[in-house]
Amino acid sequence: MTIEAFKESLSSEKVPIGLSVHLQALWYDAKGDWDKAHGLIDSLPDKDSAYLHAYLHRKEGDMGNAGYWYNKAGKLFSSKTLEEEWEELLHYFLQKD
Repeated sequence: MTIEAFKESLSSEKVPIGLSVHLQALWYDAKGDWDKAHGLIDSLPDKDSAYLHAYLHRKEGDMGNAGYWYNKAGKLFSSKTLEEEWEELLHYFLQKD
């Protein structure tokens, strides 16, 4: 899927079929459903999930929890805007998909 197609899918009511769990989480986050996005990656143990988890907690405003997850991901606490970090995550997970 391209970045453009992913963004266009945000006008739909249903998540596109075949997206990885990480892309699903980004889709739900963009649709304003933080709880659904968080629930998809909350218990996943890998570093990619930890990075997405960190972003979600930063967006939530829980900086302490976000810091914990950035550390688990092996990343520095992001100084980017939330929009910039979301775009970075989207690019990253689309390349992996």
